[in-house]
Amino acid sequence: MATDAPRIATTTAGLRATEWRDDLLPAGTKLTVHPLRTADGAVVTGYLFRKGGERSVVCAMHPREMVVANYLVPEILKGGAAVWILGPRTVGNDLRLEHETALLDLAAGQSFLRDRMKFENCVLQGTSGGGPLAAFYCQQAALAGDRRIKSSPGGRPTGLDKADLPAPDGVIFVSTHLGQGRLMMNVIDPSVTDEADPFKTEASLSAFEPENGFQSPPESSHYSLEFMERYRAAQRERVARIDNAAKALLARKADARRRLKEKRSREDAVLAAYSPIFQVWRTDADPRCFDLSLEPSERAYGSLWGANPIVSNYGSVGFGRVCTPESWLSNWSALSSNAGMETCAPAITQPTLMIEYTADNSVFPKDADAIFAAIGSRDKVRRRVHGNHHGKPVIDGAPNGQFVAGQAIRDWLEDKRFV
Repeated sequence: MATDAPRIATTTAGLRATEWRDDLLPAGTKLTVHPLRTADGAVVTGYLFRKGGERSVVCAMHPREMVVANYLVPEILKGGAAVWILGPRTVGNDLRLEHETALLDLAAGQSFLRDRMKFENCVLQGTSGGGPLAAFYCQQAALAGDRRIKSSPGGRPTGLDKADLPAPDGVIFVSTHLGQGRLMMNVIDPSVTDEADPFKTEASLSAFEPENGFQSPPESSHYSLEFMERYRAAQRERVARIDNAAKALLARKADARRRLKEKRSREDAVLAAYSPIFQVWRTDADPRCFDLSLEPSERAYGSLWGANPIVSNYGSVGFGRVCTPESWLSNWSALSSNAGMETCAPAITQPTLMIEYTADNSVFPKDADAIFAAIGSRDKVRRRVHGNHHGKPVIDGAPNGQFVAGQAIRDWLEDKRFV
């Protein structure tokens, strides 16, 4: 809700917001660690929490984060299901991450849980960016091998056509956003005029100029409809420019490889082997975080990274900060990525639970509406729970949304007879 003196967001992107404590795990919980090899030869590690005798397992994975400390682990265990947390092959950065290969990571865990551990039901659980990954998996798993995506947006063979992708029995989304590409499209700062110089700015497109409606916290900013229209169009244009630059780098490499087949030269050998890395600065500038009258909700002032846009926009930590052309196109480009809720969720036919947090400053009301509408299952349930992106309350005296979400998941699992 917009107020004259809004609440200020604290940083919620770190582990403290998501971790569980040992004393919250049910008595008798055992943790076993399982290294697995994927269909393309990568090694990933799964962490299985169980008390023993569970028929069903809830499986969580984020494409680029290690979520073993997911706060939902003890909550789900209390309801009688086991919990599987899978660590992706790429943790903490985007240099090697492509969503298409992340599906192979997820698939290795699904095969292990069914074939080796003999669970009767496997329910995918996606939190934040894990949600679009789960939806992407459901989409590809529902297709015959020859109909699956054959090449990533960067041109690499996916191997999905020959991979075993066991379909899940249910899906749970918690604070799921539209996809890393759509998220980036909404948060990227369109006032950047030179990708090589993060300080060059077109002031008329900056969300942090008083002339455009910005006010220093704790005051809420106020942006005009005309400014927002220009702003959103310029964000799309910036993403397109980065796409074009990434594709040009890949085309140069591809051309060198073609020439090498005809005549070997050291210059072409170098170009064919060169794997460029580039930086994407100023990616924390969604006006909805600073103007609380835009899509009003219970959220606090500020973004997922906190209430100081200077720190989050110019600091070293941020969305998509360091990329390769392949990882940008597959993960962070709304114009090129295959992993988006609006394109993948219609393929979901399994029973689905979606939990949204009403004070989320990363998933806004219209985003949540679009996600739920996109889910193709006829058996889908939507629960609204107070809390920020990680379920923590932002209103004094409000219950901890992490526990409320846990109870909602337990109730749903019981209703669907997964426990």
